[in-house]
Amino acid sequence: MASPSQQGNREKVASKLPGALKQELKIRAAELGVDIQDAVTTAVTDWQALDTSPPNVDTTGADSFSTWLPAGMYDNFKATCTTRGVSYVQGLAQSVRRWLDTNPSPGAAPATGIPRRIIVCNQKGGVGKTAVSAGIAQAWAEEGLRVLLVDYDPQGHLSEQLGVEQIAPGHDSLVSHMCGAGTGDLRDLVTVIEQKQFEKRLNLLPSCFDGFLLDVNVAMKASNTRGFHKEHSFERAIRGIEGEFDVIVVDCPPSLGVAMDAALYYGRRRDGEAAGASGVIIPVLAEDSSATAFGMLAGQIEDMRADLSIDIDYLGIVVNLYDSRRGVIATTSLAQWKSLGEPQVLAVINDLKEQREAVRQQKPLLSYAPHCEQSEAMRQIARSV
Repeated sequence: MASPSQQGNREKVASKLPGALKQELKIRAAELGVDIQDAVTTAVTDWQALDTSPPNVDTTGADSFSTWLPAGMYDNFKATCTTRGVSYVQGLAQSVRRWLDTNPSPGAAPATGIPRRIIVCNQKGGVGKTAVSAGIAQAWAEEGLRVLLVDYDPQGHLSEQLGVEQIAPGHDSLVSHMCGAGTGDLRDLVTVIEQKQFEKRLNLLPSCFDGFLLDVNVAMKASNTRGFHKEHSFERAIRGIEGEFDVIVVDCPPSLGVAMDAALYYGRRRDGEAAGASGVIIPVLAEDSSATAFGMLAGQIEDMRADLSIDIDYLGIVVNLYDSRRGVIATTSLAQWKSLGEPQVLAVINDLKEQREAVRQQKPLLSYAPHCEQSEAMRQIARSV
């Protein structure tokens, strides 16, 4: 809807956009030094110049969005939407999505050449850390990035879901390298996930059952070895292979111990790295115990920030397995997550069957059901981050 109020030769337009898309637009405009109204003007102009509409954007949960467009532009835009058979909200979402894709973040590829490091964590189990880790990694691999998924949880759910055997106890692994006992080259343990759309860009470093003893072993190594800092153990182990990837996604165990400290330190903002290029994604559920767990994790992050004088960026929250039929607890909890503001809610993923079916088939979700709602949500998260 266009308002008769004028700003020079512009008119105020009120529409809707998904929250994550609005947030991405706001951040990208700031990064590029562009007014949001100018970004949207360019986006709509370029979208109208296309012969056909781009792929649909998931507009589930879209809420109010307003900006200023040149007088008459919105009427022309609505006419184009009608011609193409898309809603005004879908047309605007496509326009903004295309503008974001064609105007990448200057921080998307750090000048240092180091990979982005995404730490997916929550000390509460069963919230979907593994599903989110795998989904966003697959989405980035689809887009042409070289991705390493690290199964950092000794339970090995990620490895199992992708059909890769866990590393047996006593063998060379990420765990042995973190404890200073690695005997081989870590790259020899990396497995390529063979699916056509990833074109060998999606890789997995499997879990190791020895990880159940990681906290104890790293702590002992630190107490017995001068200059060995337990927080540095993950980075020390993986440093030799990280340069071969554009993104490293770490699926963390449900823990607040030494293993988590090491992962959080690895995801800190490094010198020369843009804010928000690396950091933590926190999957949660729409229920009260997730809020308690989030508070505990946030406390650990803040303590590390203060104690080690480092920056650890919150990339966002993912509300997983959402089902409004569970009643007022689910709906009010979701509202509370959204009201936080920072960290932002990147996506709300509904409790649907495709993820469970993909796990049963030991296939990546984006291969098993590439067009399902959950797959689109994973792509949305990857784009928003």
